[in-house]
This record gives sequence, C-alpha cells and structure tokens, in this order.
Amino acid sequence: MQHQKLATIEDVAALAGVSIATVSRAINEPTKVADETRRKVTEAIARTGYTTNAMARSLRMRRSNMILILAPDVGDPNFSNILVGLETEASKRGYGVLIGNTQNDASRETDYLRFISSNQADGLILFTGHLPYGFGQDGNEGRLPPMVAVNEPVPDADVPFVGVDNFEGARIATEHLISQGHRRIAFVGRSAAREVNRLREEGYRKALAGAGIAVDPRMIIDGDGTTESGRAAAELMFVRDVLPTAFFCVNDATALGVIISLNARHYDLPRQFSIMGFDDISFSSFVTPSLTTMKQPRHRIGEAAMELLLELLAGEKPHEQQVLLRAELIVRNSVTRVG
Repeated sequence: MQHQKLATIEDVAALAGVSIATVSRAINEPTKVADETRRKVTEAIARTGYTTNAMARSLRMRRSNMILILAPDVGDPNFSNILVGLETEASKRGYGVLIGNTQNDASRETDYLRFISSNQADGLILFTGHLPYGFGQDGNEGRLPPMVAVNEPVPDADVPFVGVDNFEGARIATEHLISQGHRRIAFVGRSAAREVNRLREEGYRKALAGAGIAVDPRMIIDGDGTTESGRAAAELMFVRDVLPTAFFCVNDATALGVIISLNARHYDLPRQFSIMGFDDISFSSFVTPSLTTMKQPRHRIGEAAMELLLELLAGEKPHEQQVLLRAELIVRNSVTRVG
C-alpha cells in the first residue's frame, strides 16, 4: 500500500509562491496579510490538505482552537450581538466557539467546564460575573484557564474585563434628562448583587451632584433588570405618592415596564413623564413612545473581548486589564423638556 506523504508548511509556501513566514501569518493573523496573498495561501492549503494536518498537530499540542462562552441567559437581548463580535474575531484567528447556557445553575456551569478539563476548549469568555464554579476555589487557582469577563466584571478577581463604561454612560443619560429641565429624576434598578447596576446608579448620583440636585432616597427603587421590576417600580412610586418628572431605568427592559405601567394609567407620555433607558436593545425604537436610551457598542465589545482572550492564549500580557467602551446617547421620543 502506498502512503501519501503528509503536506508541510513548506509545500504550501512553494505552491502559493510565498515565504513560510507569510503562510504562518495568513493562518494565524490573516488580517495582516493582503487579500490576494491570503487567497493564494488558502487555495494552496486546500490543494495540499495542510489544514487537516494542522488540526492534527493542534490535537497533539493539546489545543482545541475552541473558546467556551458561559452565559447565564442566551436570551438576553444584549447577548446575540456581542456573540456576533466574538465569533467574527475568533473566526479571523482560526478559532471556533462553544456556548454554555448556564441559566444561573451552578451544576450546569460545572458540566460545561468539562470542555476545559478535557482540552476541548482552550479559554473562557464569562458573562456570569463570577469565577466559574469548580475553578479558583480551595487554592486551585493554578488550574484557571485564560479567561475574559464580558458585560459583568468579576469582583475581587484578576480577570480582564471588556464592556461598556456603565458609570460614564449613566452620567451622560442623567445629564441629558437634567438638560431637559428635569430635577426630580427617579432611578429604577438599584441592586447590591449586580456590579453593572451599582455603577449605573453611581453615574446617576454623580450627574445629580454635578447639577446641585440632592439625591432623594425615595426616588431610588430596587430592580432586577426585568420588565416586571420596572412595572412594579412605577406602581411603587404612586404608592409612595412621590412622583418624579422622569425615570432613568437601569436598562431598556426595565424602562418598558415603566412605560407599560404609565400607559395603563392613561398618562400622556412623554408630556407627563419622561423615560430614559440603557442598552438600546431591538424593541427600543418600536415601543410607544420610542425609547431614548444609551446604545451599547455590542459588536465591538465582542471583538475586543476575543482579541484580549487570544492575546492571553498566545502567552502575551494583556494590553489592557480593563477595556471600557463608550455608550452613545440615542435620542427618540420618550424624553421631553419640562419647565
């Protein structure tokens, strides 16, 4: 039986008419190679079968070229666009992604981590806001794989983070309401459990202080970021009989709940109450009134997070431990001037 000789990177380089270094760059850093050169290398790889050999070599090196993404809720409106950014950047660098929908269940999270322990995934993207269960406890930090937190930072842990600048975005949102004459502004979404909510509340407080407006504790309402929590918060304001002229909601889902409550009471929005959201998820432009909000650069968040993780996987020191991207004010119809 005649055995076919395994193709080498030298074979690919010779067939494509380029150097071995160029072939390596085309495989590992394709964005740094001209389109025509990359096309020649890709064709040469296909003709020689070198791709198959590269995969086999990857297995021998106990590398999978796969990234595990742990998310508590893949139905989160922010998740899908961030995922597109993650996948886009991973694909450019020859990586694929696995998605673990943990549903905030520790046992499900532990089950998904088998991809790490069995070398089926090389690194982690965390949307959970905490270190993965089963890693980093009982002094076993040495077993932690390279990881990057997205959207929710991991408190008290040396985990690089990529997300929107929640403090600055909330400050800008509140300042926009103040610029429209509002001085009685409710904050809906206080939460001791979520760092994102805490930062957005701090941004709200900073804007009020900058305008010389005292914080009224009765205007700050707890919330878990759901539509129901927004509806309940608006109802609570009526029970307290302390009404704002504007609601700044911790996210768009909460803002929707506030709008539902106020519409049910037949208020004329935004003439009687203004509502500001945060995130700019898909429905924000379709509710009545259309929602003024802060837009997260979700696609770029995903790209930046994957770039950072791949730096770690390459053994490089992260260029930044924390990457905060700026939110953009999107003005629609839910905020109007008062006074």
